[in-house]
Order: sequence, then C-alpha cells, then structure tokens
Amino acid sequence: QVQLVESGGGLVQAGGSLRLSCAASGRTFSSYAMGWFRQAPGKEREFVAAISWSAANILYADSVKGRFTISRDNAKITVYLQMSSLKPEDTAVYYCAASRSLASDRWSYSYWGQGTQVTVSS
Repeated sequence: QVQLVESGGGLVQAGGSLRLSCAASGRTFSSYAMGWFRQAPGKEREFVAAISWSAANILYADSVKGRFTISRDNAKITVYLQMSSLKPEDTAVYYCAASRSLASDRWSYSYWGQGTQVTVSS
C-alpha cells in the first residue's frame, strides 16, 4: 500500500516557476515508478511526466518537454515536479501516482494522491 500527498501548488504568473512535491508513505516506495498527471476543468486527466524506480528512465508529455523536470529522492520517499516557463494552459489540478512499471497511461497507476491546484495567470 502506498499513500501519496502532493504539495507546492499555487498561483503564479505566466513565465514563472513552481515545484510540486509528492510525499509517499510505505516501505515499498522505491520499487514503484512515479508519475504526474493533471486535469483541467472539463477535460480528461492527462499524463505529464513519469520516472522509473531507479530514475534511469523518464517520460514527458510533448506539451511539457523542456519546461518541466521530474525527479525523485528515494531516501526521502518523495517525487518532485519542477515546472518552469509556465503557461496559462498549464492550469490544472496536478496529481502524483504510483505504478509497478513506468507508463504514461493513467490506467497503469494503482495509487493516487488527492491533487494540488496550479493556476497560471496571463
């Protein structure tokens, strides 16, 4: 069982930066791939980034490549999403999730956090 709690969301102007954190509980955290997803009002939840348990493999959605960076600290059982050059279209609730394997589809993820709101003003 893995429990996830996101933090770090907020209101930022376009072009600004935010760092999201996802703190996990459970001794098996280091064996899970971790992902970030987001959901804007009226839209489907979409993939943002994912990182393998060892951090050797990373995936990004095309829409965030070059602007967002995912990382993890297994000692602190935390995964991060550094977001830069933010755009109004990045506005969404951001969720972290855990999966047994690295994936970009939400159905591969068994555990989810409650989400944190990110709002980017123009």
